[in-house]
Amino acid sequence: MYEPNVVGDWHEYDEHAGLRVRVHRLEQAEPPRGRDDAAEGLTYFRLRVTVENRGSGPFGIHLEDGQIDVRIGPDGEGAFVDWRNSQFIEGYDVHPLRRATAVLYAAAPEASLSQVDVQVQLRVDDEWTGRRLWSGGIGVHEGSVGAGASCCGAQGGLAHQISNFLRDQAGPGAAG
Repeated sequence: MYEPNVVGDWHEYDEHAGLRVRVHRLEQAEPPRGRDDAAEGLTYFRLRVTVENRGSGPFGIHLEDGQIDVRIGPDGEGAFVDWRNSQFIEGYDVHPLRRATAVLYAAAPEASLSQVDVQVQLRVDDEWTGRRLWSGGIGVHEGSVGAGASCCGAQGGLAHQISNFLRDQAGPGAAG
């Protein structure tokens, strides 16, 4: 079983040396071409999925609708994904030391936005990678929260809780 990432963390793919991806910039935002009628009464948010090539050769990347799943709240309900306003990576060659970014617009009840899970499955050179999960929320600071860091008050926020959970699951002697 793999460990989930915190929104803002990079995930490197062992099967594609030098290729890494992250979900980041999870924030409330209105879509550029107007709201979809199906999202009436919901709060829009946007996130970015960036693919970076730190390897020695290009990778053909596909990150389209159906390869990103967004779940919200403690029950993991599906968010409304606005495919019309979103921008995907469709058959793009990411050369060494370059990046490509998809921008996804979604909507959900505002009360559920403190817990957002994003699952991504890339297609690289016509091969599917394993699915990877990022957890975060609107108002939760991006990136890993190390021991002693205080980003979210005395009780800690979701990012701090996830960091502690991952550290506890790794057990003693695990590389961090």
